[in-house]
Amino acid sequence: MIPPISRRTFLQGLGTTLVTGSLTACTINASRNPTGLTEAALAVTPIIDPKTLEKPHLTVGYVPVNDCAPFAVAWEKGFFRKYGLNVTLSREASWANSRDGIIFGRLDASPVVSGAITNARTGAEGARVAPLCGAMTIHRHGNAMTMNRPMWDFGLRPWREYNGDLEQAGRQLQAYFQSIPPEERIWAAVLSSSIYEYFLRYLTASMGINPIEEFRLLIIPPPQMVNNMRIGTMQAYMVAEPWNTRAITGNEGVGFTFAQGREIWQGHPDRILAVMESFIEENPKTYRSLVKAMIEACQYCDRPENREEVATIISGRSFTGAKPQFTRPGIVGDYNYGGFDDRKRLVEDLATTIFFAMPKDIAKADHDHSTFLWQSESLWLITQAARWGQIAAIPKNAEEVAKKAWKTDLYRQIADDMGIICPSEDYYVVPPGAFIDQKAFDPSDLVGYLNSFEIRANSPQFFYLQG
Repeated sequence: MIPPISRRTFLQGLGTTLVTGSLTACTINASRNPTGLTEAALAVTPIIDPKTLEKPHLTVGYVPVNDCAPFAVAWEKGFFRKYGLNVTLSREASWANSRDGIIFGRLDASPVVSGAITNARTGAEGARVAPLCGAMTIHRHGNAMTMNRPMWDFGLRPWREYNGDLEQAGRQLQAYFQSIPPEERIWAAVLSSSIYEYFLRYLTASMGINPIEEFRLLIIPPPQMVNNMRIGTMQAYMVAEPWNTRAITGNEGVGFTFAQGREIWQGHPDRILAVMESFIEENPKTYRSLVKAMIEACQYCDRPENREEVATIISGRSFTGAKPQFTRPGIVGDYNYGGFDDRKRLVEDLATTIFFAMPKDIAKADHDHSTFLWQSESLWLITQAARWGQIAAIPKNAEEVAKKAWKTDLYRQIADDMGIICPSEDYYVVPPGAFIDQKAFDPSDLVGYLNSFEIRANSPQFFYLQG
């Protein structure tokens, strides 16, 4: 078990490199926002008169990871302009900045990590309580867990090579933890109380390992993950692409992909377009225009013939600032897990990142599509907040919280305006095969689902290092 350590001592022990990186991430934000409309955008004729909108001038955030693609495309291709919007895009240094920018009114809308909206509603782990709302899902999948070179040298390999044997993988991971001092067992995620944190904990707990006892969780912005793995800050991290692909052999060579998030939960939501409830109430026409522009951008990103172009667009300095060789695999779907034995572990699948069309083996119902908000997925996130002690218990009004947080009915109305048919239900039962531990999730029995987990915790510890 990890011995207690003070936050001050822990931060001092990391040195100044990480802090410098955080400051750099903050200072680059303003100068890297995209400016001026492209020729393609200027050529678009608006179908909505800006004068009919309550607030045609919007500031919309994004974070420099692959899932900024719909925002970049809406900007570059003129989808914002098409729906009467004049959008200023704001490059956010971290997912905490993206969330807080909405809450404090600096941003009108921004993507947030799944979990941020419902946790703001419930005050999970002392989060600022705020009426955040989810407008739509930006994308599904598109993230992964990276492990460092020492874990490879110890014998750990990508999850695919364990052939579903959680017990074997757990024995190896436990042996690795026992081989290093407790104070060196540090993993990282981009935001606490988020699906990435839950995936790190869910995965290790599925292997029979208590994540609270075996490693500390560090909070680091996406662009700083690779450098911090290089200097030995942490052994593993969970982040969106391209910051997993960038780490592998042939690129930065500091780690390998252990598992994509889709292997932990197939079909999971990743990013949600968030706004404040007051924004919807005060600007209903503007809200509809924003959601329509983003849906159309997601549809553009999803088409196979556009994906090479999308990977190039988001490589621009204003977006990820990463080379196309880093952004491309997660978008085009030729995904290499890497490794240090000269083997190319390539998996070709467009579902590496899903922007709109759902593959038949992942779709939950007729007319399911990636941007549709399933409220049962919000309920799953609430169970994980309760599982790890971030809330005292599952709220008795959990369904009401999910309904207020994820605006499914309003999404249906907007999609209908665009000729898009949506599923008629708000909930679905996740079949056993979708989760890595083969455990089904029935949203009608949240307490029973929570109690089915042997490994749980009361008070996870976090150490925040973010821009």
